[in-house]
Amino acid sequence: MTGFTMIDMVILIAYLGLVLLAGLHFSKKDMKGKEYFKGDGTIPWWVTSVSIFATLLSPISFLSIAGNSYNGTWLLWFAQLGIFIAVPLTIKFFLPIYSRLGIDTAYHYLELRYNDKGLRVLGALMFIIYQIGRMSIIMYLPSMVLAQLTGININLLIIVMGVIAIIYSYSGGLKSVLWTDFIQGIVLISGVVFTLIFLAFSIDGGIGEIFITLSKDKFLARNEVIFDPNILNTSVFIIMVGAGINTFSSYISSQDVVQRFTTTTDIKQLKKMTYGNGILSIGTATVLYLLGTSLFVFYNQNPDLLQTAQQDQIFASYIVYQLPVGVSGLVFAAIYAAAQSTLSTGLNSVATSWTLDIQSVITKDMSMEKQTKIAKFISLGVGVVAIVVSIVMANGEIKSAYEWFNSFMGLVLGVLAGIFVLGVFSKNATNIGAYVGFIVSAILVINLKYNHPEVTSWAYSIITIVTSFIVGNIVSYLYIKVKNVSVNKEETIHPKDIA
Repeated sequence: MTGFTMIDMVILIAYLGLVLLAGLHFSKKDMKGKEYFKGDGTIPWWVTSVSIFATLLSPISFLSIAGNSYNGTWLLWFAQLGIFIAVPLTIKFFLPIYSRLGIDTAYHYLELRYNDKGLRVLGALMFIIYQIGRMSIIMYLPSMVLAQLTGININLLIIVMGVIAIIYSYSGGLKSVLWTDFIQGIVLISGVVFTLIFLAFSIDGGIGEIFITLSKDKFLARNEVIFDPNILNTSVFIIMVGAGINTFSSYISSQDVVQRFTTTTDIKQLKKMTYGNGILSIGTATVLYLLGTSLFVFYNQNPDLLQTAQQDQIFASYIVYQLPVGVSGLVFAAIYAAAQSTLSTGLNSVATSWTLDIQSVITKDMSMEKQTKIAKFISLGVGVVAIVVSIVMANGEIKSAYEWFNSFMGLVLGVLAGIFVLGVFSKNATNIGAYVGFIVSAILVINLKYNHPEVTSWAYSIITIVTSFIVGNIVSYLYIKVKNVSVNKEETIHPKDIA
């Protein structure tokens, strides 16, 4: 129980330095225009696959999954099985269209499908606002945990995390981000697996005792049902389906994920990276849930070693006080890896979306050099803003307000996905139908969130997509009849896409 030592600190600093050097190494080539935003075509599918995984697994999830398993059951583990819904839907219906069109951003599709730049700008703005809030929280929450457990100044942790991500995001564009994400993802997986193995050997009875505990209401409690006839109530079924639609929404409408799909138009490569991300996500989440259960068994056997009662800090506390000196630094590097990969991806995706979706409307016929300069400026500016917001959060009592903000903006992707689903599956959908569907579904889900707490949040994305699709189709039908206009049907599903 030595805590976080100077040796651990040196290892953590050395890791951060190596990540920075790796990012700068992959940014040696002067990338401009599409190369800056999409890479230079040399990035293997398996690198991109790990990058998607590292992007979606934020440090908040990294710490809270183990905490949820420690303090509760494996109910939320079933959310990981939603990948079996998200991946087939994305591969079958969306990747062929994105590949055929060669889109620059997720919201480029909206302009092509609806022949409306306003929808492209709307999608980009919603994503950017959401992403800035998310990046600020991602820097703040893990830094808060590390600061409390290590004694390192939280402002310093935030600044270091932000500056390193800004440097290689600014310098090398998407290629640098993807390769550093790959390194961060491998470190993250290695740290988690090592900790689980070490922990299992520290438990009387080993892995057998862990599975015995799981069989005694630790996997699912007696009141946690597989299926509830009222699908608006929490159950294993609605968690799995809701999580699948949430992930599906990210895959098709969130620029930080879609940007990975734009690195190639080879549908086989796109399928490999999507399947690879699915396997990594389920595997890592399962290890984290096993970790949480293992921590429950370990601290029940050794109650005198428990240093904190806060479930989201239980994993970090074990790393600091129970792992060998030096190993703590390496595993903390994994936590930083989760934060930095999400942060660098956020910076690059926001810069890309602003430049290609919004600035291109403001400034016509930009050269590749100008596009790249604007993207770098936005990446730098947004990074500084996110650092400042994180520091404000760290020095004020406003954590709950920002958690509310993150929860609220998390609804954005479901509402945005509704416009994409409408465009792909409805040949008669118009831009007016898309706008009205977006507005109605947004109003509905906000009303559910604040006036009907009995409705599980796992159903939000399902509700918004279905609402947007139904309302969008009705409004589009009426608009076509009244105005007698034609519709762009070229960017919907082609027969060859689903053959």
